Amino acid sequence: MHDITAQLEAMRARARLGGGDQRIATQHSKGKLSARERLELLLDEGTFEEWDMFVEHRCADFGMADIRIPGDGVVTGYGMINGRLVFVFSQDFTVFGGALSEAHAEKICKVMDQAMKVGAPVIGLNDSGGARIQEGVASLGGYAEVFQRNVVASGVVPQISLIMGPCAGGAVYSPAMTDFIFMVKDTSYMFVTGPEVVKTVTHEEVSAEDLGGATTHTARSGVADLAFENDVDALLMVRRFFNYLPLNNRQKAPLRRGGDAPDRIDLSLDTLVPDHPSKPYDIKELVVKVVDDGDFFELQPENARNIVIGFGRMEGATVGIVANNPMVLAGCLDIRSSIKAARFVRFCDAFNIPVITFVDVPGFLPGTAQEYGGIIKHGAKLLYAYAECTVPKITVITRKAYGGAYDVMSSKHLRGDVNFAWPNAEIAVMGAKGAVEIIFREDKNDPAKLAAREAEYKARFANPFIAGARGYIDDVIQPHETRKRICRSLVMLRGKTLEDPWRKHGNIPL
Repeated sequence: MHDITAQLEAMRARARLGGGDQRIATQHSKGKLSARERLELLLDEGTFEEWDMFVEHRCADFGMADIRIPGDGVVTGYGMINGRLVFVFSQDFTVFGGALSEAHAEKICKVMDQAMKVGAPVIGLNDSGGARIQEGVASLGGYAEVFQRNVVASGVVPQISLIMGPCAGGAVYSPAMTDFIFMVKDTSYMFVTGPEVVKTVTHEEVSAEDLGGATTHTARSGVADLAFENDVDALLMVRRFFNYLPLNNRQKAPLRRGGDAPDRIDLSLDTLVPDHPSKPYDIKELVVKVVDDGDFFELQPENARNIVIGFGRMEGATVGIVANNPMVLAGCLDIRSSIKAARFVRFCDAFNIPVITFVDVPGFLPGTAQEYGGIIKHGAKLLYAYAECTVPKITVITRKAYGGAYDVMSSKHLRGDVNFAWPNAEIAVMGAKGAVEIIFREDKNDPAKLAAREAEYKARFANPFIAGARGYIDDVIQPHETRKRICRSLVMLRGKTLEDPWRKHGNIPL
């Protein structure tokens, strides 16, 4: 018994060492933590239960039979974050560069399968050179097995990817199918083909950072949700982010009550919207002043900045926030903002998170670039997401709601549950000036008459009362009571049930 115990401890020690002290030191010299150090920071102390520590690859080609390291380049298991269950895998770059083998993939699939059985989220820490070349198609098959589980788990348990090193080739498609992607600045990158292949095929010279670094994917491509300064910052922020999410699609997010009263009023909101209809203001100020304790976790802050998305709490319960931002492109909807908001709304709907929408939108962004880029189909994604959404939906129109964009932004016509408007809200087909110039073309050379027509149009249509008279707005509220009215509405909607006709799935305009 003593011999086998000693042998066990020796094998455990060897597995914990991964690729060895020298390679771990190299990882540290690049500003990166080891796979196990990352899990120690991510999970509550002493809660990690490791699986498959002794698994080794089965490849005998190209001299691989002589190089076997327990764990095979990925650490898997489960643990707790703030006392709540989560399954994890952490790729170890010190072992074969974190390259994925058949056995490596089997370990990841095993924890994903178990997460589905018990209803718990999966967090993947990606740091891999890609498929293990020595195994050929077996490693590609391993990727496909992971992809399949990403798809089956989608909408059932939350999936989070942390890119903490290289993630290239086919490896990028597993994170791409997860719900949220976080990256680390300067040490992580994602791309389908690397800089050398790009140079060969297209003759473009580009660095790995510019091609697929954290800044590129958070500000330009929209692939990643947030970028953090280093591994420690990323892992601690993911712990905070985890608090907003339910464990699965049959549960609600945890209740984290603070000291913020639900009936708190904020008189400063009465002067938030400028008197001049074209003057911008920061919609984030409204969001922060409405949610509990000013705590708003924004996602994709550098991508499609004309719309704001993120999580907050109302009376301790998680809510998803979507808000047009007049500071950027006057708050117009465009291709990128439509995609950004649509995916977020669909996540909230899948995981029982109410959606609060703050509307100040003059319409869809005009121009050939938008039309040629497919704004019709991309804008329809957001329309589809809101129309399909069955969780509680509360909408507040703060200023403009014009044209088709009014319909799209969680209007009463798309099964909005509670729709409010501020007193200065303008709900119309278009702005008064543009409308008058179309309706009264014959008066275009008479500025005085046009001005009078414009004033008449504003009085008749550019206010919330016409929509209120038709029941499209449930109430016109004072800005300072916005939080109170939203909180009351959420309480009323707790027992909401809404079922659609049976179908295999809809066909969202992708």
